[in-house]
Amino acid sequence: MPDKAENDMTDYERLFLLVTGIIGLIAAIVVGIGEFLLHFDPLARFSAANYEFMLATTDERQTLGHFFGVLGGPLYIVGCWHIYLMLKPANQKLAFVAFVLSAYGFMIGGDWISSRASIGAIVHLQQNGLAVEPLVQLYQQRYESLLTVIRITTLVLSVIFIGLTVTGRTHYQKWHAIFNPLLLLVGSFLVFVAVPDVGKYIMPIALNVAFGIFFLLSIIQVYKLQSGPVLSAETGEAQ
Repeated sequence: MPDKAENDMTDYERLFLLVTGIIGLIAAIVVGIGEFLLHFDPLARFSAANYEFMLATTDERQTLGHFFGVLGGPLYIVGCWHIYLMLKPANQKLAFVAFVLSAYGFMIGGDWISSRASIGAIVHLQQNGLAVEPLVQLYQQRYESLLTVIRITTLVLSVIFIGLTVTGRTHYQKWHAIFNPLLLLVGSFLVFVAVPDVGKYIMPIALNVAFGIFFLLSIIQVYKLQSGPVLSAETGEAQ
């Protein structure tokens, strides 16, 4: 038996949910392409300590990845609104908190990804014998520290998502609580540990993979939502 949230869904609301979810998925794909171009290393030398993995990418590839990441990042905000709308029937205030925090996290993430091509260029200069260690240290202080904000906002979003989804009053099925962004992100790291030859393709874009899967599952659930009748503004009758 469909719950109240589904019965109240109009065709327009369902379409809006679908569009915002698709935009969130597009964000994950576009930013993921950007991060892959910026970060992928066939040798899987992923470490923020020395940035050796960035030696595997050319300046041209990092520049291309820069624009994919920077231009695609803002689309995540639309995806955050999608999550808010999906959670809203259970608790509007908590859902809005989730939106604000996740949107803020992605804005900080946009700032971070806009810096990656620059640290890549610095590392290339270091390989050519220039003394750039002070610049690397400043970069770590100014930009790598921003990852803490992204991790915290993803954590809080996931906690709110789980708490509201398990009530059964959101537009999500209860089982979707398992596929929250944090657990999907952890899953990406576990794949890298368990099967490095596969995980090395996921590791550089782990957050985007997590949210890509999340939005894909969310879109599927929107398709399954039942649309209710739209009421006429003049007569109040169903059309």
